[in-house]
Amino acid sequence: MKKFDLNIEKILEDWEMHHAIREIIANALDEQLLTKTDDIVIAKNGNSWIIRDFGRGLKYSHLTQKENQEKLSSTNVIGKFGIGLKDALATFDRREAIVSVKSRYGQISIEKSPKQDFQDISTLHAIIEDPVDAHFIGTEFELKGVADDEVDTAKKLFLKFSGEEVIETTMQGQVVKRHGNHGNIYINGVKVSEEENFLFSYNITRLSAPIKKAINRERSNVGRGAYTDSVKKILLNSKQKEIAETLAKDLTNINRGTAHDELSWIDVQEHSVKILNQTGKYLFITSFEAMQHPDMIDHARNSGHEIITIPDNLKDKIQGVRDLSGNPIIDITQFVENYNDSFEFNFVDPDKLSNEERVVYQFTPKILDLFGRVPKKVKEIKISSTMRKDFFDETETLGCWDQKTSSIILARKTLKSLPDYSGTLIHELIHAKTGHDSISRAFENSLTEKIGDLCSKILGNSGKDITKAELIDSILEEMDRVWGEDGLGGEPDEYAWLLENFNITEEDDVQWQLILQHSMNDLYDEDLEDEELMTFLEDDQSVIQFLQEFLGKYKNSSASYVNRD
Repeated sequence: MKKFDLNIEKILEDWEMHHAIREIIANALDEQLLTKTDDIVIAKNGNSWIIRDFGRGLKYSHLTQKENQEKLSSTNVIGKFGIGLKDALATFDRREAIVSVKSRYGQISIEKSPKQDFQDISTLHAIIEDPVDAHFIGTEFELKGVADDEVDTAKKLFLKFSGEEVIETTMQGQVVKRHGNHGNIYINGVKVSEEENFLFSYNITRLSAPIKKAINRERSNVGRGAYTDSVKKILLNSKQKEIAETLAKDLTNINRGTAHDELSWIDVQEHSVKILNQTGKYLFITSFEAMQHPDMIDHARNSGHEIITIPDNLKDKIQGVRDLSGNPIIDITQFVENYNDSFEFNFVDPDKLSNEERVVYQFTPKILDLFGRVPKKVKEIKISSTMRKDFFDETETLGCWDQKTSSIILARKTLKSLPDYSGTLIHELIHAKTGHDSISRAFENSLTEKIGDLCSKILGNSGKDITKAELIDSILEEMDRVWGEDGLGGEPDEYAWLLENFNITEEDDVQWQLILQHSMNDLYDEDLEDEELMTFLEDDQSVIQFLQEFLGKYKNSSASYVNRD
């Protein structure tokens, strides 16, 4: 038997029994890690608690070390073999627990003995005895006089036994699902601090200089300043959707002042948005944007997007930014752009327009002449029965310049009046020519209206208050242009030819002749006796509608000016 003075200079008065047990468990876990051996055992045996590893075995010489070089060179170990072990033995003695250690190198117990050469001073000594089993594997600590709850408390200081679940492991450490009402901070798996307002727990495995400096002899109550940067780095290197969703949900609490502390870091907010954006359909908007554009929010929800409300400063950070997969983050601007790109127009063939619509549509060449030279980039002018919605104004647009297809697209509804159609067409021609976006919706509407009024005046037809006389004159002018010397010449021989080339039936022509005669008070007596005919001829609205359709058939036939044979 040999006695070995532990030379403990200062007793850790604040250490409880569970702190001492923590050191024994820490050293056992480290040995398991370093030797890649079986899991450690923590078990009750009668009135004793057994803590055993299956490593290389403890030597009494380890008690002389202040720091273990092997552990210092390893990044993942917990204990500090020497200091921590001696502090634990001293605490067991002070707390009146009986401890014995067994390995293939011997048995170790502790007792108070006089210090060598100073018989009046008693200090804590390790009692070294020969091994009972020279083939014993590992190291076994037997603790007597230790309450079960002290062991349970000690185990909870380790991530391995805490019941907390690791969500993701990064190069800097692990994000851990919080278990209970607070977050825990672990360093290499041992708890060093608690955070009441953290969203997660964290296990820091890459130790920064501030952390190394802050890990004191007690290894507890490490200040936040030491590990804040490490926690940030762990979060900024995370990629799991669960982490991002949890952070994003807490974003909505920022304006209420109830968000967790991680959300006070703007770079963490931005990173959570980047993760979410690549893992699903989300729309990131501010609370003000949500109030301003309810139709857009409804459309986004109906199209499968989940709405995430973000603070204003985060909106500025993510604008134009791409997520971790390289895709643009869907803020309100990007959502509208995506909507516009994916929208499918329902184009209408001009031949399928109604007669009233053709009356307006036939002015297209003249409107283009008024504008001047049509921009070369405009390849086509199309009519669509569906138009993209202007989410910022909550209205359906009347026209747009589609740069991707080099087309001006006009809403079919603009063909209800010449001012609407001409104003919208010239408006979009200006967009195509200049490349400028809209200034404001009020300005746009006013500009379109003024352009339309101007076109109507120049073209001599407002499209609103046209009279029968004006329509009759227009038809006569058009007929003269078609059948005159510069046109086809003469008159058609058959109504079938009129119907084929001008879509004019015999009934159309007869009705036109009656309207013309009625306008000149030149009807036959038998026609004047036809009550149904007279009711029609005296109904200005019905007559004007017919004349508009009749005129439209002539005007839309200009492309058919070909010889009959």
